[in-house]
Amino acid sequence: MGKGDKRTRRGKIFRGSHGKTRPKGKKSTVKAPATKKKAAK
Repeated sequence: MGKGDKRTRRGKIFRGSHGKTRPKGKKSTVKAPATKKKAAK
């Protein structure tokens, strides 16, 4: 398991390919937490 293995992350980097081991980009489905407003007294 190493540079020659196309199933590992290091092998994907060596070959210049992408896949489940080394995805190109993440699609974030988590929304940013809403900011709380302080009540004026």
